[in-house]
Amino acid sequence: MSGKLLLIDDDSRLAQMVSDYLSPQGFECTHAGDGQTGLSRVQEGQIDLVVLDLMLPDMDGLQVCQRIRGLHGHVSQVPILMLTAKGDPMDRIIGLELGADDYLPKPFEPRELLARIKAILRRKTGVLAHAKSLMILGGLEIDRDARRVAVHGQVCDLTSYQFDLLVALAERAGRVLTRDQIMEAVRGRELEAFDRSIDVHMGRIRAAIEVDAKDPKRILTVRGVGYVFSKQQD
Repeated sequence: MSGKLLLIDDDSRLAQMVSDYLSPQGFECTHAGDGQTGLSRVQEGQIDLVVLDLMLPDMDGLQVCQRIRGLHGHVSQVPILMLTAKGDPMDRIIGLELGADDYLPKPFEPRELLARIKAILRRKTGVLAHAKSLMILGGLEIDRDARRVAVHGQVCDLTSYQFDLLVALAERAGRVLTRDQIMEAVRGRELEAFDRSIDVHMGRIRAAIEVDAKDPKRILTVRGVGYVFSKQQD
């Protein structure tokens, strides 16, 4: 595992120690000695994780966490590991409530820091992978990995072929597709001889996902052309 880390801490000796330990593990470490510099580095992007000290010379680490999380204007959803030398558990609780992903009290063992960083990045990778597989379109939820479709939490009964047709349309929302284009989008499946078979499947998909299949809002027919998945959702 590797990544780009930003350490926001006014202790330059600690920052060097952390960098010396994590660099051989595949992590590229950048140091910011105060909160404002750290925020600027986050805004520049390309940071995989922030290690944030609670005590900074120009502002409280909790303020930095709050600004990163964008409670007063979006900045970043980069994972945050908060460092604190304080014994008051309320500081850790507040940090987590403001959006920190984990905390580590000072002094700490470098091996524990590394373990916590890896754990956070593994969770982040899992969340991103799931987000890529999941499409949420109004009240319609399509989970590509689970091959599951639900409307307002109610699972829909679709065949595997119908699921593929729905995904093909939803992934191209707003684009009018001919029947040939739809069949091409699910190439690799056993296609039926007549394009009118698409119409039958679309009718069944509508019956499963539309409030009123006779007055569809999601899958619209473009007369003489084909179908379009509407971008306007319920």
